[in-house]
Amino acid sequence: MGRAFVRVIGALVLSLVVAGGSQAQEAFPDWLVRWEPIPRNPLFGGSGGDAWDAKIRERGWIHREDDGSYRLYYTGYNEDRSPTRSLGLATSPDGLSWTRHPGNPIFDETWVEDMCVLKVDGRYLMFAEGERDIAHLLTSDDGVSWAECGPLDVRLADGSPIPPGPYGTPTVLRKDGLWHLLYERGDRGVWLATSPDLRVWTNVQDDPVIAMGPEPYDRTAVALNQVVERDGVYYGIYHANEHRPWRDWTTCVARSTDLVRWEKFSGNPIVEDNSSSGILVPGPDGPVLYTMHPEVRRYSHPQSGDESDHP
Repeated sequence: MGRAFVRVIGALVLSLVVAGGSQAQEAFPDWLVRWEPIPRNPLFGGSGGDAWDAKIRERGWIHREDDGSYRLYYTGYNEDRSPTRSLGLATSPDGLSWTRHPGNPIFDETWVEDMCVLKVDGRYLMFAEGERDIAHLLTSDDGVSWAECGPLDVRLADGSPIPPGPYGTPTVLRKDGLWHLLYERGDRGVWLATSPDLRVWTNVQDDPVIAMGPEPYDRTAVALNQVVERDGVYYGIYHANEHRPWRDWTTCVARSTDLVRWEKFSGNPIVEDNSSSGILVPGPDGPVLYTMHPEVRRYSHPQSGDESDHP
């Protein structure tokens, strides 16, 4: 009887372990968290020399057009020529080989970096960092010629202005007619604000919805780069750091069902090697992960069998 009891308990423990593993797998699906760099990396970087975009930096954005082509919006700079970070554009038929736009930089009137690009009702919206990490909005009818619309007006939950200081890496999505803005303040946490009309953004709460830590990998910096929704779950791609001064950035994942309460993946970071500012881009066979800083790199799922990822 004692041995039978032990066997029953052992089977029960095993079933709980398997169930727990299945729940973890479901919470963070395999397609989201397992990536390998492709041999062709890096795909895009600074031009070097005396070019206006001798270097690139921060979060760029890849937008897939209706015809299947890709547009890469990126921040270029050359401190020997100008302190301003300007907006560049490159295009690709396959997301692998990129051609710079002949009119680059396509926008250099104000500082543009860390951009998030949406196409809504035929119009392009770009939420980006400006000088001193102040979030601002640009708009375009064709995705090439952009107009500056000014800084985002972000308020505390009581409607008063947020305290002075940086508020950058704006990540925006629209759900059920309401706009949601996730932003960081000095990479020390991620806050959530909403707006019905893109004019005034009000914090849902005045505490960050994604805080630094408690694990070492993101104990000194977090900033959200993208949110994608699948089956009622929001998956956030964010970059993180464990060092001070910052070095060796990583790419990590979190999930939420309401954009307020977030659970971090226990296997973070999903990409290391100082590759950060990750975004998922729709591909012919499903989403593809790119990291944008300090150069553009692409990743494939180990079981994707995507031969286009190879030279």
